[in-house]
Amino acid sequence: MKSMFLVGRASACQSERSSDSSRRRTLRFLCVLCASALIPFSAFAQPGKLLGPSQQSRMQDSNLKPALPGALVDVGIDQRLDQQISLDLTFKDEAGREVPLSSFFQRGKPVILAPVYYRCPMLCTQILNGLASSLKAVSLDPGKDFEIVAVSFDPKDTPETAASKKQLYMRRYGRPGTVNGWHLLTGNEANIKSLMEAVGYRYKYDPATDQFAHASGIMVLTPEGRLSRYFYGVEYSPRDVRLGLVEASQNKIGSAVDQILLFCYHYDPATGKYGAVVMNMVRFAGAGFTLICGVFLFIFLRRDLRRDRHVLRRVG
Repeated sequence: MKSMFLVGRASACQSERSSDSSRRRTLRFLCVLCASALIPFSAFAQPGKLLGPSQQSRMQDSNLKPALPGALVDVGIDQRLDQQISLDLTFKDEAGREVPLSSFFQRGKPVILAPVYYRCPMLCTQILNGLASSLKAVSLDPGKDFEIVAVSFDPKDTPETAASKKQLYMRRYGRPGTVNGWHLLTGNEANIKSLMEAVGYRYKYDPATDQFAHASGIMVLTPEGRLSRYFYGVEYSPRDVRLGLVEASQNKIGSAVDQILLFCYHYDPATGKYGAVVMNMVRFAGAGFTLICGVFLFIFLRRDLRRDRHVLRRVG
């Protein structure tokens, strides 16, 4: 009996040594896995660096910049982030009613502002078409989650022109129940100039053609009427527009996924786009790999513990 007991103890000790060795191998494997997974990120990580379109070379001579045509001098968009616009300015909506801008900021929702003019033969149509196309891919709804306010900077535009344009874009957008979220405004020259100067939008009238030379872009404003984001061009990334709306609302709209994306993507005023912040992505990846390694470690240790208990019961 004594010899059998000694053999059993020896077998148990050998099993414990084998289990300890297995645990050490498991821990080494998981540590190597985590380290090797994070090396590619940390190799190029720099705090605060944005991944986005390549910037203009610092060695470029500013004297080599091409001269703008005379019609485009003083035409452009100046970012005035966090500037408060006057909500007392009044305009006419597509039904011809006098409305102050404050009527679109009273519901605690962000506002997309599109400076256009409705007689424009090409570019302004592309701006509103691009906005409608972008919002098709965004699950947030105008009128419910945010407001869309297009303001004509042409004093000759009328509410009737705005109404016909609204019908056109509503058909293009094609989302039922959002008609009350689109507002196409017209106004007098004084109020138009005041608003456009506040948002940094510069344009020029050409009397020879009875047209305006102007830039293309949209702005996102907070529910209080502060300028939050600028997006340039005639096509707008649905991801950028959505994140801009979520940030302008102070995270009152959107989902948990939006919060994760805002952790990894930050707005770059130089490009008017959201770019990936490398260090935040490294932190997020590191947390993810740590969680995965912890789950694997728990599974391995739990398996070894069960096996040890089984051996001890058999020896006993």
